[in-house]
Amino acid sequence: MTNPSTDGTRRIRTVHLVYPHGTSTSNPDAIGRNLGERLEHNYRVVYHDWWERGVIRPEPGDVLLGHPHPAPGTIFRRSARERGWSRVLMLAPYNGDPAQVAFADSIVRHCDIFLAISGPFWFSVLGKSAFSHWAPKMVRLDLAVDRADYPPLKIAFNPPGKRRFVYIGHAGRMKNTRYLGEIARRLPDTEFAWIGPHVRALIGVSALGRLDFSGDSGRDILASFDFLITVGRADANPTTILEAMAWGLIPVCTPQSGYQGISSIVNVPLDDADGAVAIILGLQTAPDADLGRAQRANWQALDDLYTWDRFASQVAAHIDSQDSPRLGREGVQRRLQLAWAALSSYHTSPIRYWSARGRARLRAVMHGVRTAVGSGTEGGRTSR
Repeated sequence: MTNPSTDGTRRIRTVHLVYPHGTSTSNPDAIGRNLGERLEHNYRVVYHDWWERGVIRPEPGDVLLGHPHPAPGTIFRRSARERGWSRVLMLAPYNGDPAQVAFADSIVRHCDIFLAISGPFWFSVLGKSAFSHWAPKMVRLDLAVDRADYPPLKIAFNPPGKRRFVYIGHAGRMKNTRYLGEIARRLPDTEFAWIGPHVRALIGVSALGRLDFSGDSGRDILASFDFLITVGRADANPTTILEAMAWGLIPVCTPQSGYQGISSIVNVPLDDADGAVAIILGLQTAPDADLGRAQRANWQALDDLYTWDRFASQVAAHIDSQDSPRLGREGVQRRLQLAWAALSSYHTSPIRYWSARGRARLRAVMHGVRTAVGSGTEGGRTSR
């Protein structure tokens, strides 16, 4: 936690934390803020946002810790290549989807360890993935929630046959909401709802839009549901699963949402609507006692595993470690494939990113021109 200075004294090690760290209780801000606050007990923490440009020049003993941005020229990507770091630790979600994480292949080789925020499913298939060569450097971290931000809401479950399911999230490709719609269409007597931005119209799924869960109205609506359902095809470990556990809802998810083999989290198969329907019908008739046991097991898991103290202590252990394994073997063909996936992906393409920024800047300039013109001009000069 300390390191010698040039005059022989000891000084507190500095950690440059590159991660969103705002006041929101939701992620990614909650990750950077909660981690940083705990690291401050033993380190000097300097905060940076992941989209910042520029480069950090390390002092002796400094540690770089954080989330790389897909766009080149951003601060973690540039800083990781600097000489002089005591440790370089990448901290980011991992889900095995080249479209989302292939851009990091050129970055992880500059890191001592990749602290992967990921559910157990993705590590169980890591050896057969396009990222198996990352495995020696990877350490899996469970995500966390502060239970004070997500108080228990579910006191009693709805009667058998009348139990309700809610999806909370956006309509991104990895969330696989079309599959949710397919399941709902096959279960016309089961109520499904969607809370979140950019709600896509799905037959059989009620669109509730955004809700404020900090107020009584939003929490009352949440309490009327029994299960959270999320059927992603490439989701690291969505925070909504942990939030639902805290509220007292029972999570139902595909293994590809990260969580698998946990008895109190119900798995449904990916893109097998008949299999998913059979499981949901079973939940509709499950005894209240079984649901209550799952609810209590989830609360215990939140207290034992999914805490910010545990998360931060695991990160701190790697700040103070000297481990820096080599990457596994990576052939030229795989490297080219991952480079192409990063360039062509809608989610991580730097070309699309900078193109979008350019369009945004152009819109801002044009808005300024229209404003100036609208205010009137005299003799070629803007009037005042």
